[in-house]
Amino acid sequence: MAESSTNTSSHTSAPPDSWAPPVSSGPLDARIRIPGSKSLTNRAYVLAALAAEPTRILRPLDSRDTRLMLRALRALGADYELGDTAVDVHPLSESAGEGSAASAASADKDMGAETVTLGNAGTVARFTPAVAALGTRSVHFDGDPAIRRRPIGPLLRALTDIGVDIDTADNAGLPFTVHGTGSLPGGTVELDSSASSQFLSALLLIGPRCRDGISVRLVGDAPPSEPNIAMTLQALRDFGAGASSDGTEFRVPAATLHGGEFTVEPDLSTAAPFAVAPLVAGGSVHVSGWPHATNQPGDHLRELLPRLGATVEHDAYGLTITGSGPIRAAELDLRECSELVPVVAALLCLADGPSRLRGIAHMSGHETDRLAALATELSALGPRVTETEDGLAIEPAPLRPGVFHSYDDHRLVMAGALLAMRRAGIQVSDPATVGKTFPDFTQRWQQMVDSGSVS
Repeated sequence: MAESSTNTSSHTSAPPDSWAPPVSSGPLDARIRIPGSKSLTNRAYVLAALAAEPTRILRPLDSRDTRLMLRALRALGADYELGDTAVDVHPLSESAGEGSAASAASADKDMGAETVTLGNAGTVARFTPAVAALGTRSVHFDGDPAIRRRPIGPLLRALTDIGVDIDTADNAGLPFTVHGTGSLPGGTVELDSSASSQFLSALLLIGPRCRDGISVRLVGDAPPSEPNIAMTLQALRDFGAGASSDGTEFRVPAATLHGGEFTVEPDLSTAAPFAVAPLVAGGSVHVSGWPHATNQPGDHLRELLPRLGATVEHDAYGLTITGSGPIRAAELDLRECSELVPVVAALLCLADGPSRLRGIAHMSGHETDRLAALATELSALGPRVTETEDGLAIEPAPLRPGVFHSYDDHRLVMAGALLAMRRAGIQVSDPATVGKTFPDFTQRWQQMVDSGSVS
């Protein structure tokens, strides 16, 4: 969890691994090509592992989280081959689901479990335990201290309800062990997915491989980030599964998933700092390849940017964002696109009046407690940012030099870089944490501020 109060000395003494992002010296004139979507890449890898034939994933993201996913799937019985612009995924062993699977899994209990290392990757931690149940191995799951703090209990309970054999101390979190039985009955299960839409996606992704498919009835509050659920449903359809929803119940019948080819879209949430940069520095940035129709939550930027003062033009080549006036204060409900919050919150610290972000209480369970971290780090640089019941209240003020701590969170590195465009002397700690989704972010950010073409 982030500090609840600001330690002045810790924000003025730069740690040795800190990065001094470039300060903008004038209007931007840049083109940027964003790497592939982490969310789509990892969904595609899971479905490819469950398919009946190999799959070539085109333009996937190559980052820490996606490599963790590939290694986890290899531990579960799939395999892969890395190429320059594609990854070939070979599905789980065909022995999964045969009559001898249960006895093989039982033997594994006595022989010791395979280990899957999760790092701090939410999609890997939520998606792969469900896949492990379809294999014939016992698999032990654990990761970084941060991932141990992230919620997963409701998903484990739902997996147990559909027949998954899980050993865990209190059915609430990591570490735990899944004993694969080779197949699952599936059927109807209730799920509280209010803490993370990934719980629901994890169940839906294995639905085609359950004997009776899967039907998930939501209980409790609605899941955050509903576009990510729509992304999961569409990915299932792209691999040949039926997937439907009436808003509270989601159904995926048993099906044979096909392989072939799957192309990953650019990551629109990762595009956020580049897309809002013209509001800070003026000028224009063109984001190449922005899709015309997508389920990605980051596509909300097309609606948000004009409300904040930018001009947006979308054509066959991508999205062009131009900024020429003041950054407008706003009251925004970002429940559907919480990955944008760190960058938007940083931007609103430079706005022409107070702002408020709502609908994002669930962000306390992200890579870090993002709300507490943002309140601490943004306030330390001058603005007054406070946590509310469901978000953040932001009162702009002149920026001052200092260290913006990233809390091992890639989105916070991006937020700090945005503020540094406006004020010299701001440094960002642990910039290497962007390797989670965008390994060469710092180099591309420098190129953009220098107004070069960033490919």
